[in-house]
Amino acid sequence: MIRKSWWKILSVVCLLYTCSYGFYVKVPRLDERMQQSIRNFFFHVPMWFGMMILLFISVWYAVKFLRSSNPVHDFYSSAFAATGTVFALLGISTGSVWAHYQWGSFWSGDPKQNGAAIAILIYLAYFVLRGSMHDDEKKRRIGAVYNIFAFFMLFPTLWILPRLTESLHPGGRGSEGNPGIDGRDMDMNMRTVFYPAVIGWTLLGVWISTLRIRLQILTEKKLNHA
Repeated sequence: MIRKSWWKILSVVCLLYTCSYGFYVKVPRLDERMQQSIRNFFFHVPMWFGMMILLFISVWYAVKFLRSSNPVHDFYSSAFAATGTVFALLGISTGSVWAHYQWGSFWSGDPKQNGAAIAILIYLAYFVLRGSMHDDEKKRRIGAVYNIFAFFMLFPTLWILPRLTESLHPGGRGSEGNPGIDGRDMDMNMRTVFYPAVIGWTLLGVWISTLRIRLQILTEKKLNHA
C-alpha cells in the first residue's frame, strides 16, 4: 500500500511544509514594496511549473491516442488538461493578487498577464469544443489535435512574446529595476521552500488527475454494461 502511495504521501508532506514553513522562513528584503509579498513566490510560480508539467502529460497522451485510438489515452489526456487548466487559473489568480501589491492593480495589461489569459482561453475552448460534439470518436480525435495546438501555443503566449516587449514582469525588457523577482533573487532559505513547493503542487495535480481518470473509466464501464 505504502509503496504504491509514496508519491501521494510526498505530495501531502511537501504541501504541509510549504504552507507552514513558507510563512515563517526568513526571506530577503529586496525593496520597500516587495517585503513579505515575496512569499507568494512559493505558490504562484510552483503552480505554473505544475501546470506546464500537467499539460505536457496531457499532450503526450493526446499524441498516444492519435496513434492508438485507445479511449483510455483520451481519458488521461482530457483529465490532465482539466487539472492543468485549473492550475493555470490558480496561477493567474495568485499572480493578480501579487500584482495588486506590486504594481498597484490586479490587472495592468502587462504582456505576461495578457499572454497567460490568452493561453487559458485557448484551453477553455478545448473543453467547449469537446462538449459541443456528441460523437465520442470524433470528439476524442478532434480534441487530441486541438490539444496539441493548445500546448504549443503556450510557448509564444507565455515564454516568447512577453520577453520581446516592455513588461513589469521579470523577463521582459522593462523588468530591470521593477519590483518583480526572478530566480537570481532567491536565497538558499527560499529555495528550501520553493523546490518542495514545485514537487508538492505537481504531485497534487497528478493525484487529482488520476482520480478523474478512474472516475471516467468507471463511468465508461457502466455505460458499456447498461
